[in-house]
Amino acid sequence: MMKTELPAPPYVSGAAPLVGHAWEFLKGPETLLERGLIEHGTMFSLKLPALSAVVMAGPEHSAFVFTETDKRLSIREAYPFFNHMFGSESYFLADPEEYHRQRVIILPRFRASQTAGHLGVMDREIQAFTASLPDETTIDLIEALGPLVMRIAADCFLGSGFSAGMNGFFELFRVFSQGLDPLLPGWFPAPHLIRSHRARDQLRATVRGLLEERRCRPLEAPDFLQQLAEARYADGSEVTDRVREGLALMLIWVGHETTAGHLAWALIDLLQHPEEMLRVQEEQQRVLPDREGEVSLSLLRRLEHLQRALLESERLHPLTNGVVRKATVDIEYCGRLIRRGTAVILHPRLTHRLSEVFPAPHSYRPDRFLEDPGSAQHLIGFGGGLHRCLGRHFAYTELKVAIVRLLQEFTIELVDPTPQPAPGQRTKWPQSPCRVRLYRRPGGQRTVRGTADYTGDRAHDPS
Repeated sequence: MMKTELPAPPYVSGAAPLVGHAWEFLKGPETLLERGLIEHGTMFSLKLPALSAVVMAGPEHSAFVFTETDKRLSIREAYPFFNHMFGSESYFLADPEEYHRQRVIILPRFRASQTAGHLGVMDREIQAFTASLPDETTIDLIEALGPLVMRIAADCFLGSGFSAGMNGFFELFRVFSQGLDPLLPGWFPAPHLIRSHRARDQLRATVRGLLEERRCRPLEAPDFLQQLAEARYADGSEVTDRVREGLALMLIWVGHETTAGHLAWALIDLLQHPEEMLRVQEEQQRVLPDREGEVSLSLLRRLEHLQRALLESERLHPLTNGVVRKATVDIEYCGRLIRRGTAVILHPRLTHRLSEVFPAPHSYRPDRFLEDPGSAQHLIGFGGGLHRCLGRHFAYTELKVAIVRLLQEFTIELVDPTPQPAPGQRTKWPQSPCRVRLYRRPGGQRTVRGTADYTGDRAHDPS
Protein backbone atom coordinates (compact mmCIF):
# COMPACT_ATOMS: atom_id res chain seq x y z
CA MET A 1 0.00 0.00 0.00
CA MET A 2 1.32 3.45 -0.88
CA LYS A 3 1.80 6.02 1.84
CA THR A 4 -0.70 8.34 0.18
CA GLU A 5 -3.41 5.67 0.56
CA LEU A 6 -2.99 5.42 4.33
CA PRO A 7 -5.32 7.55 6.44
CA ALA A 8 -4.09 9.92 9.11
CA PRO A 9 -4.98 9.10 12.72
CA PRO A 10 -8.67 9.97 13.25
CA TYR A 11 -9.66 13.45 14.40
CA VAL A 12 -11.26 14.20 17.74
CA SER A 13 -14.80 15.53 17.57
CA GLY A 14 -15.74 19.11 18.40
CA ALA A 15 -13.47 21.03 16.03
CA ALA A 16 -14.73 24.57 15.37
CA PRO A 17 -14.67 26.20 11.90
CA LEU A 18 -11.29 27.74 11.02
CA VAL A 19 -9.68 27.39 14.46
CA GLY A 20 -10.37 23.67 14.92
CA HIS A 21 -9.48 22.53 18.44
CA ALA A 22 -7.15 25.50 19.13
CA TRP A 23 -9.28 27.29 21.72
CA GLU A 24 -10.07 24.14 23.69
CA PHE A 25 -6.44 23.02 23.50
CA LEU A 26 -5.06 26.34 24.75
CA LYS A 27 -7.66 26.80 27.49
CA GLY A 28 -6.80 23.41 28.94
CA PRO A 29 -6.20 20.29 26.86
CA GLU A 30 -7.21 17.66 29.43
CA THR A 31 -10.91 17.38 28.51
CA LEU A 32 -10.13 17.47 24.79
CA LEU A 33 -7.50 14.74 25.05
CA GLU A 34 -9.62 12.50 27.27
CA ARG A 35 -12.40 12.81 24.68
CA GLY A 36 -9.93 11.76 22.00
CA LEU A 37 -8.93 8.73 24.07
CA ILE A 38 -12.58 7.68 24.50
CA GLU A 39 -13.40 8.17 20.82
CA HIS A 40 -10.31 6.74 19.16
CA GLY A 41 -8.03 5.04 21.66
CA THR A 42 -4.38 5.88 22.25
CA MET A 43 -3.62 7.67 18.93
CA PHE A 44 -5.65 10.48 17.38
CA SER A 45 -5.31 13.79 15.54
CA LEU A 46 -6.12 17.39 16.51
CA LYS A 47 -7.09 20.20 14.17
CA LEU A 48 -4.93 23.21 14.98
CA PRO A 49 -4.35 26.29 12.79
CA ALA A 50 -1.26 25.90 10.57
CA LEU A 51 -0.20 22.76 12.43
CA SER A 52 -0.94 19.06 12.18
CA ALA A 53 -0.82 17.33 15.55
CA VAL A 54 -1.06 13.68 16.55
CA VAL A 55 -1.48 12.76 20.20
CA MET A 56 -0.28 9.40 21.54
CA ALA A 57 -0.47 7.67 24.91
CA GLY A 58 0.85 4.42 26.33
CA PRO A 59 4.14 2.49 26.50
CA GLU A 60 4.05 1.22 22.91
CA HIS A 61 3.76 4.72 21.49
CA SER A 62 6.30 6.07 23.98
CA ALA A 63 8.82 3.48 22.78
CA PHE A 64 8.18 4.50 19.16
CA VAL A 65 8.65 8.22 19.86
CA PHE A 66 11.78 7.84 21.97
CA THR A 67 13.35 5.36 19.52
CA GLU A 68 12.68 7.61 16.53
CA THR A 69 13.93 10.81 18.20
CA ASP A 70 16.88 12.22 16.22
CA LYS A 71 15.91 9.89 13.37
CA ARG A 72 12.49 10.48 11.82
CA LEU A 73 11.28 12.59 14.74
CA SER A 74 13.05 15.81 15.73
CA ILE A 75 13.15 17.27 19.22
CA ARG A 76 14.86 20.40 17.94
CA GLU A 77 12.10 21.32 15.48
CA ALA A 78 9.39 20.59 18.05
CA TYR A 79 10.34 23.46 20.38
CA PRO A 80 11.12 26.49 18.19
CA PHE A 81 9.67 28.81 20.86
CA PHE A 82 12.62 27.99 23.13
CA ASN A 83 15.13 29.44 20.65
CA HIS A 84 14.56 33.05 21.68
CA MET A 85 14.89 32.09 25.36
CA PHE A 86 18.01 29.94 25.38
CA GLY A 87 19.51 30.32 21.90
CA SER A 88 19.28 27.96 18.95
CA GLU A 89 22.79 26.67 19.72
CA SER A 90 21.87 25.45 23.22
CA TYR A 91 21.59 21.74 24.07
CA PHE A 92 18.68 19.96 22.32
CA LEU A 93 17.89 23.15 20.35
CA ALA A 94 21.19 22.75 18.49
CA ASP A 95 21.67 20.41 15.56
CA PRO A 96 21.98 16.74 16.68
CA GLU A 97 25.77 16.60 16.40
CA GLU A 98 26.25 19.74 18.48
CA TYR A 99 23.63 18.56 20.97
CA HIS A 100 25.50 15.32 21.59
CA ARG A 101 28.78 17.23 22.01
CA GLN A 102 27.16 19.38 24.70
CA ARG A 103 25.57 16.36 26.34
CA VAL A 104 29.04 14.87 26.85
CA ILE A 105 29.94 18.04 28.78
CA ILE A 106 26.81 18.02 30.94
CA LEU A 107 26.38 14.27 31.60
CA PRO A 108 29.24 13.90 34.13
CA ARG A 109 27.80 16.76 36.21
CA PHE A 110 24.74 14.66 37.09
CA ARG A 111 26.45 11.45 38.11
CA ALA A 112 25.98 10.23 41.68
CA SER A 113 29.36 11.59 42.81
CA GLN A 114 28.38 15.09 41.67
CA THR A 115 24.91 14.86 43.23
CA ALA A 116 26.54 13.90 46.52
CA GLY A 117 28.42 17.20 46.35
CA HIS A 118 25.20 19.12 45.69
CA LEU A 119 23.48 17.38 48.61
CA GLY A 120 25.15 19.66 51.15
CA VAL A 121 23.90 22.73 49.27
CA MET A 122 20.37 21.33 49.19
CA ASP A 123 20.35 20.52 52.90
CA ARG A 124 21.84 23.86 53.94
CA GLU A 125 19.33 25.91 51.98
CA ILE A 126 16.34 23.80 53.03
CA GLN A 127 17.31 24.05 56.71
CA ALA A 128 17.80 27.80 56.31
CA PHE A 129 14.30 28.01 54.86
CA THR A 130 12.65 25.99 57.65
CA ALA A 131 14.53 27.94 60.32
CA SER A 132 13.42 31.28 58.85
CA LEU A 133 9.72 30.47 59.22
CA PRO A 134 7.66 31.49 62.26
CA ASP A 135 6.71 28.76 64.71
CA GLU A 136 3.16 28.91 63.40
CA THR A 137 2.42 30.24 59.94
CA THR A 138 0.51 29.74 56.70
CA ILE A 139 2.37 29.63 53.38
CA ASP A 140 1.39 29.20 49.76
CA LEU A 141 3.38 26.20 48.56
CA ILE A 142 4.50 27.61 45.20
CA GLU A 143 5.12 31.13 46.50
CA ALA A 144 7.29 29.71 49.28
CA LEU A 145 8.93 26.72 47.58
CA GLY A 146 9.59 28.42 44.23
CA PRO A 147 12.30 30.76 45.58
CA LEU A 148 13.75 27.92 47.69
CA VAL A 149 14.16 25.65 44.68
CA MET A 150 15.59 28.54 42.65
CA ARG A 151 18.18 29.23 45.37
CA ILE A 152 19.28 25.61 45.36
CA ALA A 153 19.59 25.54 41.57
CA ALA A 154 21.48 28.85 41.54
CA ASP A 155 23.94 27.71 44.23
CA CYS A 156 24.51 24.33 42.55
CA PHE A 157 24.99 25.67 39.04
CA LEU A 158 26.27 29.24 39.56
CA GLY A 159 28.44 28.72 42.63
CA SER A 160 27.90 28.01 46.31
CA GLY A 161 26.70 31.13 48.09
CA PHE A 162 25.48 32.84 44.90
CA SER A 163 21.90 32.89 46.18
CA ALA A 164 22.85 34.86 49.30
CA GLY A 165 23.35 37.98 47.20
CA MET A 166 21.21 37.27 44.20
CA ASN A 167 18.73 40.13 44.92
CA GLY A 168 15.73 39.64 42.67
CA PHE A 169 17.13 36.67 40.73
CA PHE A 170 13.95 34.64 41.31
CA GLU A 171 11.70 37.47 40.14
CA LEU A 172 13.90 38.04 37.09
CA PHE A 173 13.66 34.38 36.21
CA ARG A 174 9.86 34.46 36.51
CA VAL A 175 9.76 37.34 34.00
CA PHE A 176 12.13 35.40 31.76
CA SER A 177 9.78 32.40 31.93
CA GLN A 178 6.98 34.48 30.38
CA GLY A 179 8.78 33.88 27.09
CA LEU A 180 7.38 30.34 27.04
CA ASP A 181 4.77 30.95 24.35
CA PRO A 182 4.16 28.11 21.86
CA LEU A 183 1.99 30.29 19.61
CA LEU A 184 3.73 33.63 19.08
CA PRO A 185 7.12 33.79 17.33
CA GLY A 186 9.93 35.13 19.49
CA TRP A 187 10.29 38.29 17.40
CA PHE A 188 6.65 39.32 17.89
CA PRO A 189 6.53 42.59 19.90
CA ALA A 190 4.12 41.32 22.54
CA PRO A 191 4.70 42.93 25.97
CA HIS A 192 5.36 39.62 27.75
CA LEU A 193 7.94 38.62 25.12
CA ILE A 194 9.66 42.01 25.32
CA ARG A 195 9.88 41.67 29.12
CA SER A 196 11.19 38.12 28.76
CA HIS A 197 13.91 39.20 26.34
CA ARG A 198 15.07 41.98 28.66
CA ALA A 199 15.24 39.53 31.56
CA ARG A 200 17.08 37.02 29.35
CA ASP A 201 19.74 39.61 28.48
CA GLN A 202 20.22 40.49 32.16
CA LEU A 203 20.50 36.83 33.12
CA ARG A 204 23.01 36.14 30.34
CA ALA A 205 25.11 39.11 31.45
CA THR A 206 25.07 37.80 35.02
CA VAL A 207 26.19 34.31 33.97
CA ARG A 208 28.84 35.77 31.64
CA GLY A 209 30.30 37.79 34.51
CA LEU A 210 30.35 34.74 36.78
CA LEU A 211 32.16 32.68 34.15
CA GLU A 212 34.79 35.37 33.66
CA GLU A 213 35.28 35.77 37.40
CA ARG A 214 35.70 32.03 37.92
CA ARG A 215 38.35 31.86 35.18
CA CYS A 216 40.26 34.68 36.86
CA ARG A 217 39.87 33.22 40.37
CA PRO A 218 39.47 29.44 40.08
CA LEU A 219 38.60 27.34 43.12
CA GLU A 220 40.90 24.66 44.49
CA ALA A 221 37.99 22.22 44.37
CA PRO A 222 36.23 23.02 41.07
CA ASP A 223 32.45 23.33 41.25
CA PHE A 224 29.91 23.06 38.43
CA LEU A 225 30.40 26.69 37.36
CA GLN A 226 34.15 26.34 37.09
CA GLN A 227 33.87 23.07 35.21
CA LEU A 228 31.49 24.78 32.81
CA ALA A 229 33.81 27.79 32.46
CA GLU A 230 36.77 25.54 31.60
CA ALA A 231 34.88 22.91 29.57
CA ARG A 232 36.01 21.90 26.11
CA TYR A 233 34.42 19.54 23.65
CA ALA A 234 35.67 15.95 23.58
CA ASP A 235 37.91 16.77 20.59
CA GLY A 236 39.53 19.62 22.53
CA SER A 237 37.83 22.43 20.63
CA GLU A 238 36.52 25.54 22.37
CA VAL A 239 33.00 25.93 23.74
CA THR A 240 31.66 29.42 23.13
CA ASP A 241 30.50 31.46 26.12
CA ARG A 242 27.10 31.84 24.44
CA VAL A 243 26.70 28.06 24.64
CA ARG A 244 27.90 28.06 28.26
CA GLU A 245 25.39 30.79 29.17
CA GLY A 246 22.54 28.98 27.46
CA LEU A 247 23.35 25.72 29.23
CA ALA A 248 23.47 27.40 32.66
CA LEU A 249 20.13 29.18 32.12
CA MET A 250 18.45 26.04 30.80
CA LEU A 251 19.60 23.93 33.76
CA ILE A 252 18.33 26.47 36.30
CA TRP A 253 15.06 27.05 34.44
CA VAL A 254 14.26 23.37 33.96
CA GLY A 255 15.23 22.50 37.54
CA HIS A 256 13.07 25.26 38.99
CA GLU A 257 10.01 24.71 36.80
CA THR A 258 9.77 21.00 37.52
CA THR A 259 11.13 20.57 41.04
CA ALA A 260 8.98 23.22 42.69
CA GLY A 261 5.86 21.64 41.22
CA HIS A 262 6.85 18.08 42.09
CA LEU A 263 7.59 19.08 45.68
CA ALA A 264 4.29 20.88 46.08
CA TRP A 265 2.24 17.99 44.65
CA ALA A 266 4.13 15.40 46.72
CA LEU A 267 3.30 17.26 49.93
CA ILE A 268 -0.31 17.76 48.86
CA ASP A 269 -0.78 14.06 48.10
CA LEU A 270 0.70 12.99 51.43
CA LEU A 271 -1.42 15.51 53.34
CA GLN A 272 -4.55 14.29 51.54
CA HIS A 273 -3.72 10.67 52.48
CA PRO A 274 -2.84 10.61 56.20
CA GLU A 275 -2.21 6.84 56.22
CA GLU A 276 0.54 7.27 53.60
CA MET A 277 1.94 10.29 55.43
CA LEU A 278 2.16 8.17 58.60
CA ARG A 279 4.10 5.47 56.74
CA VAL A 280 6.51 8.08 55.38
CA GLN A 281 7.02 9.55 58.86
CA GLU A 282 7.53 6.15 60.49
CA GLU A 283 10.09 5.20 57.84
CA GLN A 284 11.83 8.53 58.26
CA GLN A 285 11.98 8.06 62.04
CA ARG A 286 13.73 4.72 61.53
CA VAL A 287 16.22 5.95 58.95
CA LEU A 288 16.79 9.59 59.96
CA PRO A 289 15.60 10.01 63.55
CA ASP A 290 17.93 12.93 64.39
CA ARG A 291 16.83 16.25 62.95
CA GLU A 292 20.36 17.55 63.61
CA GLY A 293 21.97 14.63 61.80
CA GLU A 294 23.41 14.85 58.31
CA VAL A 295 21.68 13.30 55.35
CA SER A 296 23.53 11.21 52.78
CA LEU A 297 22.65 9.54 49.51
CA SER A 298 22.88 6.13 51.16
CA LEU A 299 20.36 7.15 53.85
CA LEU A 300 18.04 8.73 51.31
CA ARG A 301 18.06 5.50 49.29
CA ARG A 302 16.66 3.70 52.34
CA LEU A 303 13.54 5.90 52.28
CA GLU A 304 11.83 3.41 49.98
CA HIS A 305 8.23 4.29 50.75
CA LEU A 306 8.96 7.99 50.26
CA GLN A 307 10.47 7.08 46.89
CA ARG A 308 7.27 5.25 45.93
CA ALA A 309 5.17 8.21 47.11
CA LEU A 310 7.22 10.54 44.91
CA LEU A 311 6.77 8.24 41.92
CA GLU A 312 3.03 8.17 42.50
CA SER A 313 2.86 11.98 42.65
CA GLU A 314 4.90 12.15 39.45
CA ARG A 315 2.39 9.76 37.87
CA LEU A 316 -0.73 11.62 38.97
CA HIS A 317 0.58 15.15 38.45
CA PRO A 318 2.93 15.37 35.44
CA LEU A 319 4.01 18.96 35.04
CA THR A 320 4.32 19.12 31.28
CA ASN A 321 1.48 19.30 28.76
CA GLY A 322 3.31 17.01 26.40
CA VAL A 323 6.57 15.51 25.23
CA VAL A 324 6.71 16.82 21.66
CA ARG A 325 8.60 15.76 18.53
CA LYS A 326 8.13 16.80 14.89
CA ALA A 327 8.09 14.39 11.97
CA THR A 328 10.89 15.16 9.49
CA VAL A 329 9.55 12.70 6.86
CA ASP A 330 6.29 10.92 6.13
CA ILE A 331 6.00 7.99 8.55
CA GLU A 332 3.85 4.87 8.32
CA TYR A 333 2.99 3.78 11.83
CA CYS A 334 0.29 1.43 13.13
CA GLY A 335 -1.51 1.49 9.79
CA ARG A 336 -1.68 5.29 9.73
CA LEU A 337 0.25 8.04 7.97
CA ILE A 338 1.97 10.71 10.00
CA ARG A 339 2.90 13.38 7.50
CA ARG A 340 6.12 15.34 7.50
CA GLY A 341 5.82 18.45 9.68
CA THR A 342 3.28 16.87 12.05
CA ALA A 343 3.78 17.52 15.76
CA VAL A 344 3.75 14.19 17.60
CA ILE A 345 2.70 14.69 21.22
CA LEU A 346 3.19 12.08 23.92
CA HIS A 347 0.84 13.15 26.66
CA PRO A 348 2.02 12.14 30.16
CA ARG A 349 -1.33 12.58 31.87
CA LEU A 350 -3.07 10.23 29.42
CA THR A 351 -0.27 7.66 29.60
CA HIS A 352 -0.07 7.79 33.39
CA ARG A 353 -3.81 7.15 33.76
CA LEU A 354 -4.26 4.23 31.40
CA SER A 355 -5.92 1.47 33.44
CA GLU A 356 -4.17 -1.26 31.44
CA VAL A 357 -0.81 0.21 32.53
CA PHE A 358 -1.68 1.49 36.01
CA PRO A 359 -4.64 -0.30 37.66
CA ALA A 360 -6.99 2.03 39.56
CA PRO A 361 -5.28 4.88 37.70
CA HIS A 362 -7.04 7.76 39.44
CA SER A 363 -6.21 6.51 42.94
CA TYR A 364 -3.15 7.53 44.95
CA ARG A 365 -1.46 4.18 45.62
CA PRO A 366 2.32 4.38 46.19
CA ASP A 367 2.44 0.62 46.78
CA ARG A 368 1.67 0.01 43.09
CA PHE A 369 5.43 0.48 42.58
CA LEU A 370 6.12 -2.15 45.26
CA GLU A 371 3.71 -4.62 43.66
CA ASP A 372 5.03 -3.89 40.14
CA PRO A 373 8.41 -2.10 40.29
CA GLY A 374 8.75 -2.24 36.52
CA SER A 375 5.75 0.01 36.01
CA ALA A 376 7.90 3.01 36.98
CA GLN A 377 9.59 2.77 33.58
CA HIS A 378 6.30 3.81 31.97
CA LEU A 379 6.40 7.25 33.60
CA ILE A 380 7.30 9.88 31.00
CA GLY A 381 7.06 13.14 32.93
CA PHE A 382 10.86 13.44 32.67
CA GLY A 383 10.90 12.30 29.05
CA GLY A 384 12.51 9.05 27.98
CA GLY A 385 15.09 7.35 25.84
CA LEU A 386 18.29 9.22 25.06
CA HIS A 387 16.63 12.52 25.92
CA ARG A 388 15.42 11.48 29.37
CA CYS A 389 16.08 14.37 31.74
CA LEU A 390 19.61 14.12 33.13
CA GLY A 391 18.54 15.96 36.28
CA ARG A 392 15.89 13.49 37.42
CA HIS A 393 18.13 11.94 40.11
CA PHE A 394 19.18 15.44 41.20
CA ALA A 395 15.51 16.44 41.48
CA TYR A 396 14.49 13.34 43.44
CA THR A 397 17.37 13.89 45.87
CA GLU A 398 16.21 17.46 46.44
CA LEU A 399 12.60 16.36 46.93
CA LYS A 400 13.57 13.81 49.56
CA VAL A 401 15.75 16.23 51.52
CA ALA A 402 13.03 18.90 51.46
CA ILE A 403 10.28 16.55 52.64
CA VAL A 404 12.49 15.02 55.34
CA ARG A 405 13.47 18.40 56.78
CA LEU A 406 9.95 19.84 56.58
CA LEU A 407 8.42 16.84 58.35
CA GLN A 408 11.16 16.80 60.99
CA GLU A 409 10.54 20.46 61.77
CA PHE A 410 6.78 20.92 61.34
CA THR A 411 3.35 19.44 61.65
CA ILE A 412 1.65 20.41 58.39
CA GLU A 413 -2.02 20.80 57.49
CA LEU A 414 -3.71 21.61 54.19
CA VAL A 415 -5.65 24.87 54.26
CA ASP A 416 -6.96 24.50 50.70
CA PRO A 417 -8.06 20.86 50.65
CA THR A 418 -8.41 20.22 46.90
CA PRO A 419 -5.74 22.11 44.92
CA GLN A 420 -6.12 22.01 41.14
CA PRO A 421 -3.42 22.12 38.46
CA ALA A 422 -2.75 25.46 36.78
CA PRO A 423 -5.02 25.93 33.74
CA GLY A 424 -4.01 26.27 30.11
CA GLN A 425 -0.57 25.57 28.70
CA ARG A 426 1.39 26.61 31.78
CA THR A 427 3.55 24.26 33.82
CA LYS A 428 1.09 22.20 35.84
CA TRP A 429 1.96 23.53 39.28
CA PRO A 430 -0.90 23.51 41.80
CA GLN A 431 -2.88 26.66 41.20
CA SER A 432 -2.78 29.32 43.92
CA PRO A 433 -4.12 29.62 46.50
CA CYS A 434 -2.52 26.38 47.59
CA ARG A 435 -1.83 26.97 51.26
CA VAL A 436 -0.59 24.86 54.12
CA ARG A 437 -0.46 25.60 57.83
CA LEU A 438 2.83 24.89 59.63
CA TYR A 439 3.24 24.25 63.37
CA ARG A 440 6.81 23.90 64.58
CA ARG A 441 7.44 20.71 66.52
CA PRO A 442 8.76 20.91 70.10
CA GLY A 443 12.51 21.45 70.17
CA GLY A 444 12.57 22.82 66.62
CA GLN A 445 15.38 25.09 65.47
CA ARG A 446 14.90 28.78 64.71
CA THR A 447 18.61 29.46 64.08
CA VAL A 448 19.29 29.93 60.38
CA ARG A 449 22.03 27.49 59.48
CA GLY A 450 22.46 28.49 55.83
CA THR A 451 23.76 31.61 54.13
CA ALA A 452 20.43 32.78 52.71
CA ASP A 453 18.09 35.33 54.23
CA TYR A 454 14.74 33.75 53.45
CA THR A 455 12.76 36.38 55.29
CA GLY A 456 13.46 38.73 52.38
CA ASP A 457 11.89 36.35 49.89
CA ARG A 458 8.41 36.61 51.34
CA ALA A 459 6.69 39.77 50.22
CA HIS A 460 3.96 39.01 52.73
CA ASP A 461 3.06 36.38 55.26
CA PRO A 462 -0.21 34.77 54.13
CA SER A 463 -1.06 34.11 57.77
